[in-house]
Amino acid sequence: MVYVPGNLALLNSVNGFGLYRYDSLDGINDVDTAGYFNNDDDTLNLAPGDLIHVISWTTTVRTGTIADVSLVIVTTVDSNNVVNVSTDIFEKGIYSSAD
Repeated sequence: MVYVPGNLALLNSVNGFGLYRYDSLDGINDVDTAGYFNNDDDTLNLAPGDLIHVISWTTTVRTGTIADVSLVIVTTVDSNNVVNVSTDIFEKGIYSSAD
């Protein structure tokens, strides 16, 4: 799938590190692949050490059903503005109290 810049929001910035939220119809495994994020098509310049909370939706972003939640850390940004992130730190998925 494709990175959608409008779905990446800066929640807070402290001491030069950013905390972001990214909503997507893409699965967590797609989002945490190398090069999914980049600094070319938005005004938010991700940098090493930034945290991104990834919310994966099954149908429609912000009005559908949440499929999974992930937390990744920006590990590198190369000279072509390709952003690389860690794999999912949570690794467990999301479970409701009904599961």
